[in-house]
Amino acid sequence: MQKIIKSDSGTYLLEIRANNDFTINHKNFSDIIFRKGFYYYSGSAVKNLKSRIKRHVQKEKKIHWHIDYITTQITNKVERVFIFEGKQKQNECEVIYFLKSQMKLEFEIPEFGNSDCNSCSSHLLYSKKKISYNQLLSLYQSTVRLIPSTKLTFGL
Repeated sequence: MQKIIKSDSGTYLLEIRANNDFTINHKNFSDIIFRKGFYYYSGSAVKNLKSRIKRHVQKEKKIHWHIDYITTQITNKVERVFIFEGKQKQNECEVIYFLKSQMKLEFEIPEFGNSDCNSCSSHLLYSKKKISYNQLLSLYQSTVRLIPSTKLTFGL
């Protein structure tokens, strides 16, 4: 099977579908009701990109990052992962800026997933409906679009 991800580092964008409103058990965000819809989370891995993405797709895992509180929700599912191989950490912010300015997504939770970032107020965006991928893919020609399977047999 051909490897989809060739680089050990890069930036990724998770598309997470929330089928219902939900809350999370985190001291900074426990009073927030997350709305039904689509969440877009930008992150990066300096090394072990494949492992990081596999981990994000898994339902059962030890909570480590903010995004784990969302991806472990029983009614939420990582629908797609967009991978920007070899991109630097600052590309996380570029992707967020693009989604906010060009795709008109809104910040759902301030300071969510960006504790090591000084330029963004959040690395989590929200949309009531799924975004159109054409604009994103045209901007990032070398983007890999991954549709995870439930058995994690997606050829990483």
